[in-house]
Amino acid sequence: MKKSAASKESAASVKSAASGETSASKKAPAAGKSAASGEPPAARKTSAAKKTPAAKKAGAAKKAAPLKRQAPAKKPAVAPKKATAAVKGVAPAKTVAPKPPRGESRTALVRRARRIDRELAEVYPYAHPELDFENPFQLVVATVLSAQTTDLRVNQTTPALFAKYPTPEDLAAAVPEEVEEILRPTGFFRAKTKSVIGLSKALTEDFGGEVPGRLEDLVKLPGVGRKTAFVVLGNAFGRPGITVDTHFQRLVRRWRWTEETDPDKIEAAVGALFPKSDWTDLSHHVIWHGRRICHARKPACGACPIAPLCPAYGEGETDPEKAKKLLKYEKGGFPGQRLKPPQAYLDAGGKPAPPLGAG
Repeated sequence: MKKSAASKESAASVKSAASGETSASKKAPAAGKSAASGEPPAARKTSAAKKTPAAKKAGAAKKAAPLKRQAPAKKPAVAPKKATAAVKGVAPAKTVAPKPPRGESRTALVRRARRIDRELAEVYPYAHPELDFENPFQLVVATVLSAQTTDLRVNQTTPALFAKYPTPEDLAAAVPEEVEEILRPTGFFRAKTKSVIGLSKALTEDFGGEVPGRLEDLVKLPGVGRKTAFVVLGNAFGRPGITVDTHFQRLVRRWRWTEETDPDKIEAAVGALFPKSDWTDLSHHVIWHGRRICHARKPACGACPIAPLCPAYGEGETDPEKAKKLLKYEKGGFPGQRLKPPQAYLDAGGKPAPPLGAG
């Protein structure tokens, strides 16, 4: 009996010792942590308790900072023209330029461009150069004079010029002051006088008094660039050329045929969309449409025959009745720019322009 009681006591003492070691080992890491921090647990507890509400808010703000989203970028304002015009003293908001047709392939662009030209050919079957001329010399002089003025003003001025100086030789020997007085209505008359007398001398001295039929020769004449040269080649010699004037540049960009702004690059880009044989008539169609319907400031979109093919539809007036009032020349019932237009134009209802001083 005594032996069994002693064994029980020894077992109990072993068990209590083991439990004491276990609890000590559990407390050891905590104590080590306190020692590593260099301050007793009580001090840490006190400092934690001393944290102010402001400190807690600052900590919360730091945690929340990464979740803050940036405000979306503002889109450019697109305001109706009527609405902005009604506000006095405030510049109208810039409208966003229409984008080219989405996903339009090169083949689709060529087809659309050629279809536009076919449609315009039906609208303007009588399209022609709107400068009066009887020979290549008159055409090259008239084209030089057309810079910074209308074809109408040139056509009203050249009859007196060619009546007095009918040949290159005559104009080459002219007194500049007398030519200036004739050309005064066209504007920039001194510079233009210098150009037409200079090109007349070049024709007389270098080309036997004849207008050359090659591009490389024409551009050597004073006042003659690629645009003037192509007008002469296409309409006096029947050689295809693209005339990139201000109307042509405006329309081909509106139609998204090209995004180029340099005339030579526009010529190359548009020329690649059409057969070379179409270039001269294409120039007439585009320029005529720009002068009559697709104006620079107020295009008559509601009266445009190619509206379904135009990516820029809506830039101008879309109401059909209001758009009709914007049409010019024969499309609006007004006289054209030529004093002596072709018969086909007259047969289509066109009217000749009045002479200078007739209104």
